[in-house]
Amino acid sequence: MNKAIIGRKAGMTQVFTAEGKVIPVTVIEAGPCPVVQIKTVEKDGYAALKLGFDETSEKSLNKPELGQFKKAGVKPCKVLKEFRLADLSSYKVGDEIKADVFAAGDRVDVHGVTKGHGFSGVIKRWNQHRLKETHGVGPVHREPGSMGANSTPSRVFKNKRLPGHYGVENVTIQNLEVVKIDVARNCILIKGSVPGPEGSVVTINDTVK
Repeated sequence: MNKAIIGRKAGMTQVFTAEGKVIPVTVIEAGPCPVVQIKTVEKDGYAALKLGFDETSEKSLNKPELGQFKKAGVKPCKVLKEFRLADLSSYKVGDEIKADVFAAGDRVDVHGVTKGHGFSGVIKRWNQHRLKETHGVGPVHREPGSMGANSTPSRVFKNKRLPGHYGVENVTIQNLEVVKIDVARNCILIKGSVPGPEGSVVTINDTVK
């Protein structure tokens, strides 16, 4: 992994190729991301690049958070993320990483947090079938069905697919294609969908595949 950036999912649209083919794309407002810190193996035990995203006011941060931005000489940001890049020699504290760090045709991994659906039943959460609507099945038809728990084992096994909190999970979609870069608007257009609702923060980096 040599390149990375933080962005915000703006939504989906479509673009047309020269042959008239329609490509569904996700628009991501990527950067500019200031380099807040460069971690080294000698000092921190590992090498990583710490990037900021989405400028904010000083009063919205506490003193420890604000201190690292003042030390780096960059404006305060809402989002801070680390990336373990293979080569950090080309980066300096205070540099700005923009959308043009990637190019059309690049393959990337996009990481985000999926949409939250609250407490959901097994049909919505796990795509299970509903029970039959025939006589004797009721009074409910959307339950998970039998637990299969008799005197042995006298419990429900772990990982059984049951109702619960659905969504808000860290998900990475791998090997997506960058279709277009709009440097003027700080936008990256990526083929297909990426995790998360509109307005959510995502990270983009070189694909590991």
